[in-house]
Amino acid sequence: MNETSSKRGVAGFMLFTLLLTAAFVALGIWQLQRRTAKHELIAALTERLAAAPVALPPPAQWTALTPARDEFRRVSFTATYAAAPDAMVYSSGSAVRKDASGPGTWAFLPAQLPGGGIVVIDAGFVENTMQERSVEDRAVKKLVTGAPVALTGYLRFPEEPGWLTPAGNRDKRLWFVRDHLAIASALHWGAVAPFYVDLEQPVPENGIPRPGPLDVHLKDDHLQYAITWFALAGAVLIAFAVWLRGRRHTGTSS
Repeated sequence: MNETSSKRGVAGFMLFTLLLTAAFVALGIWQLQRRTAKHELIAALTERLAAAPVALPPPAQWTALTPARDEFRRVSFTATYAAAPDAMVYSSGSAVRKDASGPGTWAFLPAQLPGGGIVVIDAGFVENTMQERSVEDRAVKKLVTGAPVALTGYLRFPEEPGWLTPAGNRDKRLWFVRDHLAIASALHWGAVAPFYVDLEQPVPENGIPRPGPLDVHLKDDHLQYAITWFALAGAVLIAFAVWLRGRRHTGTSS
């Protein structure tokens, strides 16, 4: 190999090393940015979950509500559960409910407000790994009494399905993502609020479905990931330096 080819080889490997190092550093910085955003989110959610409940905004204000500003806000209101088919939403475990860490389903059903408007209620968790309708059907029938009920819960917004999320099964009234708008459309609940309410109370006498308070315990591994990416960047530079030194030593010996 002549000297020109050798220099080109070193330059090419150096460029590759610099690009790889830059990519690892960028990933590390991105993880630090995500860590900052996660801490801001945890602080905001902790504040909202600890606040006293406020009155549910009237329907005229619903379009102004946003997840960034209003998700997890505690609200209190009176509504009447509608005599309509309920829905089950499968869950492998909740990130905000310590008492719902295992598989089960959430019971979703519509509720009519006294002044008009329909709000979808996530009435609570049902420990039912096989998604049998009988358990939830019996529980929901006890909720639909036709009488107004004082409810306290948290504003939530529909989730986006992932690439691997199974499609909902309308015949079984079973879904795999908490998209209350899609559920309401499929089950003909009518026009519903753009949010749903994650129920905190009241708790049914038999505890099924089981509502409850939310608690923030989101994963925060971003610093660990950032250190890993920065370490990989350093390792790549060290490996290149060792390779270059060995190459020069070989050339000198020759």
